[in-house]
Amino acid sequence: MAKKIAVLVGSLRKESFNRKIANELIRLSSDGFDLEIIEIGNLPLYSEDLDQSPPQEWTDFRQKIKNSDGILVVSPEYNRTIPGALKNAIDVGSRPYGSSVWPGKPGGVVTSSISSLGGLAANHHIRQAFVFIDVPLMQQPEAYIGNSSQIWNDDGTAVEETQKFLKDWMGAYEKWVNGFSKS
Repeated sequence: MAKKIAVLVGSLRKESFNRKIANELIRLSSDGFDLEIIEIGNLPLYSEDLDQSPPQEWTDFRQKIKNSDGILVVSPEYNRTIPGALKNAIDVGSRPYGSSVWPGKPGGVVTSSISSLGGLAANHHIRQAFVFIDVPLMQQPEAYIGNSSQIWNDDGTAVEETQKFLKDWMGAYEKWVNGFSKS
């Protein structure tokens, strides 16, 4: 049975380079993995006031994360940190206190930027949040994709060098996830 991987894309923009990278990772993954982008843009902002009667969007999101075998985040960097929608999704999944859906799910983080830095700061801030919510993260290889506006062929696929990097990274991530058993 294929491992179910919840893919969170930090950018909400329809033509986001990060969504394109996520779609490339999905395309380049092996048959033993079923990657699905879980939308985060529709999640109401987290407020403890709503814990007793959570919005349906929260309940659906939490169930999708709970049913997954792993987490993959593909995100840009906004103002040297995590995009607000992604941080909200992390918060929604980690609450109410004691009911987090994240613990123990093997994770991976890919960040990108139109600059040469590749979302380095966001990558490490995502990692920091995941450490606290007990998502064990693949440490190597790291994935910072710089100049993300320039890595695309006319058909929408990544250029050969980027495809090779993403394929190799995805192979390492699959090996990482396969080292865990679903609880």
